[in-house]
Amino acid sequence: MNKIQMYKDVYADAKKKLSWKVTDQRSVMLIASLYVTENHEFDGDRLEKMADFIKKEVGFFTTLQSHQRYLFAAMLITRFQEPETAFQSFITTYKKLVDEGFSMGAYTYISAMVLISADGTDEEISSRAMEVYKKMRKKHFFLTGQSDYPLAMLLARRTQDTDLLIDHIEYFYDKLNLSGFHKGNDLQTMSHILSLVEGADPDELVTRCTEIFDFLKQEGIRPKSMFYPQIAMLAFLTNGKDQISEVKEIRESLNDVIRWQKDMNFMMAVNLHLSNQIEKPSLLQMNLSTTIEALLQAQQSATIAAIGGATAATHNGN
Repeated sequence: MNKIQMYKDVYADAKKKLSWKVTDQRSVMLIASLYVTENHEFDGDRLEKMADFIKKEVGFFTTLQSHQRYLFAAMLITRFQEPETAFQSFITTYKKLVDEGFSMGAYTYISAMVLISADGTDEEISSRAMEVYKKMRKKHFFLTGQSDYPLAMLLARRTQDTDLLIDHIEYFYDKLNLSGFHKGNDLQTMSHILSLVEGADPDELVTRCTEIFDFLKQEGIRPKSMFYPQIAMLAFLTNGKDQISEVKEIRESLNDVIRWQKDMNFMMAVNLHLSNQIEKPSLLQMNLSTTIEALLQAQQSATIAAIGGATAATHNGN
């Protein structure tokens, strides 16, 4: 439970340091999780300095002028040895994505971060990601939006033909729906996550998701559709359903410290639990450490963008 205490400590320090700058409690929770899952020591002064650097470097009408710059600052600090240098690569990649057809705004910033975090700014991946996104949109026009950009970026790294990849995603979507999962954005995200691993048995993953869903109910946790991505991530563990009790224990521990955020605490509990599992590869199906690390980053990123959606929409209007 070491990471759990570390998360609580970092959260308390970040909340104190950013009390007048980041008013959304969930953003502070995410900042704490970024430091903990990346095993990076928290330095509040360094974070403020990086956030100020970002503010000076960008135009006025941008997502990065809002309090979200603290989240991006935390991502850059925890993922790169030279965050200021990485920021320049981040902005260049963002502009290339916009040129590729991605809309300006929070989700494209997140996609640029996903791309540079994966050790590359491969233009071929960018164009392939747009191709994947357009084909997703063709299948589910009303479900697919900018929030799907980051996972499209991860899916574009798969070597599979894009039409076959979309069919694979669709197989998960339909099979999960038949197993009791409700259609919608969250089920689509779940299907994208499950499609990230090449060579995994899709039927086995669907079975695991169903077992985890049922086990959550047994543990008194209502498996809301917003938790579908977390269920998908837990399905990558060979004994995911058996670890729900540990996730529940972590969530209850967080509920004692961070009240009124039970849903967010569940998401953080899954992230922290998975982060622990990366250090115990024997518990993972195949060698999924890298994939789960990428998923943790993508999920944190998606949550960051969702929390800042209203702010981003305001800035994008300009």
